[in-house]
Amino acid sequence: MLRNFSPRGLHALLLAGVSAVSLTAANAADLYGGQKDGRGSLKDGPAYAALNWTGFYAGTNSGAVVGTGSVSDPLGSSIYGDDVTNPGYFFGGQIGYNRQMGRWVLGAEADVDFTEARGDNTCLAYSGNYVSADCRVKTDAFGTIAGRIGYAAGPEGRTLLFAKAGAAWTSNRVTVTNNNQFFGTQPDLQAATNYTAWGWMVGGGLEHALTPRWSVKAEYNYLDFGDTSIDYPRSMLGVPNAFANVAGGSTKINEQEHVFKVGVNYHFNATGPVWDGGSPLDLFNGSVFLKGGLPYGWNTEFGARYWASTGKFQWDNQVGNRINESRLTYSNLDGNSGELFARVDTPYLLFVKGVAGLGGIGSGKQNDEDWGITVNNGATPIPYSNTVSNEGNGTLGYAIADVGLDLLRGTNFRVGPFIGYSYYTQRTDTTGCVQIANGNSPCLNSDGTSVASNALVGTQTSEWEALRLGASADYSLGYGFRLTTDAAWLAAASFRGRDNHLLRGTTTYFDQKVDNGQGVQFDAILSYDFSNHLSLGLGGRYWAMWGDGDFTCTGCSTAHPERIATERYGLLVQGSYKINVVPQPLPAAPLK
Repeated sequence: MLRNFSPRGLHALLLAGVSAVSLTAANAADLYGGQKDGRGSLKDGPAYAALNWTGFYAGTNSGAVVGTGSVSDPLGSSIYGDDVTNPGYFFGGQIGYNRQMGRWVLGAEADVDFTEARGDNTCLAYSGNYVSADCRVKTDAFGTIAGRIGYAAGPEGRTLLFAKAGAAWTSNRVTVTNNNQFFGTQPDLQAATNYTAWGWMVGGGLEHALTPRWSVKAEYNYLDFGDTSIDYPRSMLGVPNAFANVAGGSTKINEQEHVFKVGVNYHFNATGPVWDGGSPLDLFNGSVFLKGGLPYGWNTEFGARYWASTGKFQWDNQVGNRINESRLTYSNLDGNSGELFARVDTPYLLFVKGVAGLGGIGSGKQNDEDWGITVNNGATPIPYSNTVSNEGNGTLGYAIADVGLDLLRGTNFRVGPFIGYSYYTQRTDTTGCVQIANGNSPCLNSDGTSVASNALVGTQTSEWEALRLGASADYSLGYGFRLTTDAAWLAAASFRGRDNHLLRGTTTYFDQKVDNGQGVQFDAILSYDFSNHLSLGLGGRYWAMWGDGDFTCTGCSTAHPERIATERYGLLVQGSYKINVVPQPLPAAPLK
């Protein structure tokens, strides 16, 4: 069940809603009639002038950002870790200028986006006798200043295919925290570094003009910030019969960010062809209702997709002061799934859509890390342990249901915000066990024998539920091509899971929960319409959920704090069928 919804969740919805409402309320005169053929290309005729992209523009954007930071280990070659992924949902705005010369468009653009992207991973793990650290990367904002070059494609030049390159910046906080140092027998230390880093960026995408004034866009940007110095605290190194302090110091993090973005722009000076479309204002326009009839019919699209994906699941078991005692990381969880989807657009601009999928997880690995434990009845301290097991025989399932309002809709496009529900579940089996960090803590069965490589040693089940706030855009690019994007912030996410440890003499169950999580879901598909009804498409998907909570376990006297994070991403292949009722044409108006 969803709990503890924060008012901050309104930000993403307001971003999409305010932008589009201002579009319809302040510029309703741009909404007027036209004709298009069945696959989305405007018909030739004297009423259609070529679009001109020249002029200033401004707009809003949102989407998913995935940061990847690699921490250098100044103490020696790492056994494991050092790579930190911090996903997040972002929102922001951009301003720019275009100059069109024939079909070519040159320009410049600056954007600023705000996020709460955060991720954790093990770092400084150079020895099993050293209490290694947790590195947390949190991004608050990022932006770019770039030049653009584009080509205006299509009979009227409505679709701008562009590439961009320039400078980028990011505002980050990196926190390096020692993991459990034998439950308080040694001090737990932390070092934090706040910084703004500058780097470079490249990217590209496409922008499509819905009217001479308004356009929607989808793009991908790669931002690279090189190396930045960060601090780390002193820690402990185990030596025979004692411990020695290892001084803290500075090291480097090499950071990149992958930005998947959708947005809307208002062009102050552009001119061009008329638009076949409408807005919510049309439902209250006397020329529509008083003359009888609605401007739109019922439109339905349904189909099937194949999702080839990989993923990661991370569970941090923490002591009372949020210091990691152990961490389970399930990575390279390769899976395949099939899904059914459908969308229904009503005559009243309301739409409903949904997805349901099932699949399996065939391979992967698990790293089981522990810090500050003892073996041999407490006689042998283990500063750091890391065992590796195989993952497989897994399942995954998911379902999404949304309801939204098309703030812009025409014969061949629809753009609007939505609110919805997301469900995601996965389960994997863990087999075998090999120690890679500390030979004093080998993998053994409860009777002291070695663990067979195919022995079942554990299972993990996970379930996420979330409230979705987002925006969907679907529009024809001409020549039969169509782009569909779907960006959602999981503003209130909850998690329930169970980890079963089977190597112990008595099976230990860990019941996990998160009530205040968040997440991001981003889909983009480019499809080709073979007819007015049948289309095939190819695209990508990135989903991530995360949050802090607590767990209880067999033999636990109290609940323990924890952090849970899930990622899944991959390639989509889609086939769909459309049933359309052709909209009634809206009244024509002079070209603006």
